[in-house]
Amino acid sequence: MTKINALLVGGPTLHFTYGGLGFLTDPTFDEPGSYPGGITLHKLTGPAVPASALGAIDVVLLSHDEHADNLDDAGRALLPGVPLVLGTEGSATRIPHVTGLAPWQEHRVGDVTVTAVPALHGPEGAEALSGPVIGFILQSDGEPTVYVSGDNASVDVVREIAERFPRIDVAVLFAGAANVGRFGDSDLTLNARTALEAAEVLADAVIVPIHAEGWFHFSETRDRLRLMFELADRGDRLRLLPPGERVTIG
Repeated sequence: MTKINALLVGGPTLHFTYGGLGFLTDPTFDEPGSYPGGITLHKLTGPAVPASALGAIDVVLLSHDEHADNLDDAGRALLPGVPLVLGTEGSATRIPHVTGLAPWQEHRVGDVTVTAVPALHGPEGAEALSGPVIGFILQSDGEPTVYVSGDNASVDVVREIAERFPRIDVAVLFAGAANVGRFGDSDLTLNARTALEAAEVLADAVIVPIHAEGWFHFSETRDRLRLMFELADRGDRLRLLPPGERVTIG
């Protein structure tokens, strides 16, 4: 089975090769700054590398477009030059060139089948305020099955996905316990405890946490996540990627 070459740009932005194609998750390439809105978001660190240093970007996997920590200004400017951008059905109505997918809908690109999967951006009922979000499953002959969670906080959602895709080899989990206070103490993404629970659901998958640094509203550190796994004797399952360095996963 082929291994994946991956580079963490920062936040939710991961570039990786798969099935002969270059994939990029939730593009964020702005330098530090603030994004006013209903809730102001504060970006604390810029990208580890510019988009121009990543090599081919054939497909963008866009979990949702409404929040700047998943698609910032520079990331948005990148989209028109990408051959295929897969996102939510709502994203397709707001951004030209986005191919919208409903949960469980498949899209074929080259030798790769991409399946959109559900995500819950907060507690039950959060969609009314957080908006719809999707994750992605990637499959191809001779390649590991990869799950990209998007901004999902629900272990039950992960369980539902694992029931449909029982062999997931690499799970890219958006962690960091994102919390802007909208739902009190309920987080908008996985925290260290729920990421560990998700890892147990995902059996032997290698767990690659991203979206766990670089923004003020991430309420937990990568060190806490690492310790959670190590203290549960699951440290061997976790791959914490150093930003800006290309590594092999699988």
